[in-house]
Amino acid sequence: MSIGHYIKEIGRGKEGARALSREQAADLLGQVLDGSVTDLEVGAFCLAMRIKGETAQEMAGFLDAVRSRAALVPAGAMPTVVIPSYNGARKLPLLTPLLALLLAREGLPVLIHGTATEDKRVFVSEVLAALDIHAQAATKSVANGSVAFVPTGTLLPGLQRLLDVRRVVNLRNPAHSLVKLMNPVKGAALLVSSYTHPEYAVSMADTFALLQADALLIRGTEGEAVADARRTPHMQGFLAGRAIDLLTHQSGPLTSLPDVPTAIDAASTAAYTRSVLQGDRPIPAPVAAQVTQILHLHAQIAG
Repeated sequence: MSIGHYIKEIGRGKEGARALSREQAADLLGQVLDGSVTDLEVGAFCLAMRIKGETAQEMAGFLDAVRSRAALVPAGAMPTVVIPSYNGARKLPLLTPLLALLLAREGLPVLIHGTATEDKRVFVSEVLAALDIHAQAATKSVANGSVAFVPTGTLLPGLQRLLDVRRVVNLRNPAHSLVKLMNPVKGAALLVSSYTHPEYAVSMADTFALLQADALLIRGTEGEAVADARRTPHMQGFLAGRAIDLLTHQSGPLTSLPDVPTAIDAASTAAYTRSVLQGDRPIPAPVAAQVTQILHLHAQIAG
């Protein structure tokens, strides 16, 4: 098989490229995920989409292709909170595990999926391992009040391969966007996702609306789906695709700095996370606010 006819449509440059339908996008990415196309075609697809950008219909099609091939996580007794983690920590400690464990402490089942996408960052798998939460070798339902971590390659090896293309061409591709929109649970779930630039807030919201998704969307910390400990970001909820403004962005100069470690290595971050969970250090106010909003959305989904 070949995706050359799709590349011809999407590869005409930013002004001349044509958007694909949802069905066409699903077929295109399905062939890429199945490994039935050449490396040259994969590279052309990645670069063409990087220049053109993805529409909501295309992203929905890409997600359809992933969902039909992924090893989905069975739903548990209540909706699973899903947290993608793909950016890691560059300058600030990675608080995604803290967010997950705070939610689990409230009795929620929390699933983190992710992988390392760069070589010079601290990733969630490292911090979780330091907290004695290790990657699952196969997908299984998440118990209430617990945190599970599933690597992307366990969910879908072809998606892991597509993410790894970045290490060759040094540019993101549609896989880096779709993993933040991906719900790998077979059943009710609340997706906690994030964006790095304002234009992605619009495109992600359009996709959530199209998919009638239940989600919380924030401008995350260095791309991670956890509130910046220094300042509360804007938080937007989605219930069956309907957008709900939850919290507005905290503006103005910082009046104080949170009590978080300056070291961002996995061991230091894990030690800080434990101290917060034990009550020895305060929960950063923006993270506490995010937990509150997630609990609010989750209660509405659970009915």
